[in-house]
Amino acid sequence: MKYVLVTGGVVSGLGKGVTASSIGVLLKACGLRVTSIKIDPYLNTDAGTMSPFEHGEVFVLDDGGEVDLDLGNYERFLDIKLTRDNNITTGKIYQAVINKERKGDYLGKTVQVVPHITDEIQDWIERVAMNPVDGTDKPADVCVIELGGTIGDIESMPFIEALGQFSYRVGPGNFCLVHVSLVPVLTVVGEQKTKPTQHSVRGLRGLGLMPDILACRSTQPLEENVKLKLSQFCQVPVSNIVNLHDVTNIWHIPLLLRDQRAHEAILKVLGLWCVGKVPQEPKLSEWTERASRFDKLKSPVRIAMVGKYTGISDSYLSILKALLHASVALDRKLVVDWVPSCDLEDSAAVETPDAYEKAWGLLKSSQPQGANGVLVPGGFGDRGVQGKILAAKHARENNVPYLGICLGMQIAVIEYARSVMKLRDANSTEFDPAAKTPCVIFMPEGSKTHMGATMRLGSRRTFFQVNNCKSAKLYANANYVDERHRHRYEVNPDMVSEFEKAGLSFVGRDESGRRMEIIELPTHKFFVGTQFHPEFNSRPGKPSPLFLGLIAASSGQLEHLLQRTSGAVSSPTRCIAGPGAPKTKLRMNGLVSTYFANGSSIHI
Repeated sequence: MKYVLVTGGVVSGLGKGVTASSIGVLLKACGLRVTSIKIDPYLNTDAGTMSPFEHGEVFVLDDGGEVDLDLGNYERFLDIKLTRDNNITTGKIYQAVINKERKGDYLGKTVQVVPHITDEIQDWIERVAMNPVDGTDKPADVCVIELGGTIGDIESMPFIEALGQFSYRVGPGNFCLVHVSLVPVLTVVGEQKTKPTQHSVRGLRGLGLMPDILACRSTQPLEENVKLKLSQFCQVPVSNIVNLHDVTNIWHIPLLLRDQRAHEAILKVLGLWCVGKVPQEPKLSEWTERASRFDKLKSPVRIAMVGKYTGISDSYLSILKALLHASVALDRKLVVDWVPSCDLEDSAAVETPDAYEKAWGLLKSSQPQGANGVLVPGGFGDRGVQGKILAAKHARENNVPYLGICLGMQIAVIEYARSVMKLRDANSTEFDPAAKTPCVIFMPEGSKTHMGATMRLGSRRTFFQVNNCKSAKLYANANYVDERHRHRYEVNPDMVSEFEKAGLSFVGRDESGRRMEIIELPTHKFFVGTQFHPEFNSRPGKPSPLFLGLIAASSGQLEHLLQRTSGAVSSPTRCIAGPGAPKTKLRMNGLVSTYFANGSSIHI
């Protein structure tokens, strides 16, 4: 096994995750099997209880692991499936060591950071690196490890010590350290400054790690004399200094690395750059096409993102990526309008009238900058819920394409009960434990005393009940689909028959038939809600079918898309499905993109 460690210096937010993912893409394009590990030095066991405002979204894996959003980048870039063990935290390491101490595994020894914590880190890395992640039973050739935080952070010290020991344990030719640093330009001076990187490398060397490759972030390409200066003072060959300057979209980053022969530098350090060991030069024609086509998109499609955490785009990172995969696959330039759900509520009209008017202006398709489609993502707590309900009502009554995810599905059910079925007291017990008409309830298997890892998590199977519904067509008339979940509340199964009599169709259910997974309004252009999170399985070349549906409906392409994915079906029929039913997979030749903030919108 070969290991590539990616560290960061100077400041946080330089793009270590994208760099690590892009290195993985480059090595995979050379014909190597690649896996990834993310190290987060915080004491939390996992990311499940962390605020999206503080840490961005919680990414959910097939096995139910609630992990750092960078693992989502790894899965999307490399098209692999990771496990919860691929995200190492200080909390997990200390918990494992304490459990061993309680069992008596240390035989009376005094348990210390060195060697017990550092040994546990090294053992964990070696164990997880051997797990197959690409759908085969073969282990990876290379493991890319990203160390979170910045060199010098006190909470990272045990990991840095462990990784220094680990480089010695695996031996020369099996360990490559890539250090991501910043080369800023001071406005007054106007020249690229190398001193921050010099100090960062000095600090890294003082901790026992020597960088093999420098990945320098900058706004503009590095000047040649700057590279020479970095080489001299950081003791890294010029050929091993790569420049990651700002680009139009992040899908250019693997191409930047390839053009600077970063793969050659890495493979030489790992002892793989010789005849017979590297099957091929990196083949990145698909990435080149994606990056190029993305830059040429012209026709816009506007999606209103009605959420609670709109202050930071990382809170909805996977949803943004899924929207981008779908929009580029359908040749549309995505514009995401952030609509804080609180600003849609009646109270906002009195307290913050300007924000209220702006929010409704973004939502209403009749306005010049109004939305072509509405997406209501998941969330927890009652803040802003009434605004989400109003957004769902607006989309339903005005035939605006709507996709509700997790909480977005639940509030659509609540809105339907209140507005169409005239059940004025309809609510979720999450927001009103004493609700007279509880149409969304706490799941009986959930815990009310512990929050961490107690939700319904991970990949679960959904069986289609109606094979002529839009969702089934988008999934190529599959009998069932496997998607990832993260929720504590569900639609009240005792009220389902009432809803269906009133015209709301529950087209997807779990294997028991009592847990509702997908809702649709058959008479609406596109009104779909899912209890699961389809964004977590979206990939550049395989966009999520439901996100494709939303973008297609929002850009006038839905009928054509449904014909492509399933063919026209004349009338609704019941779909008999079960555990033994064959599985159909939908594959679309999609493209990938990224985003840049511009006021309240994201223009792609």
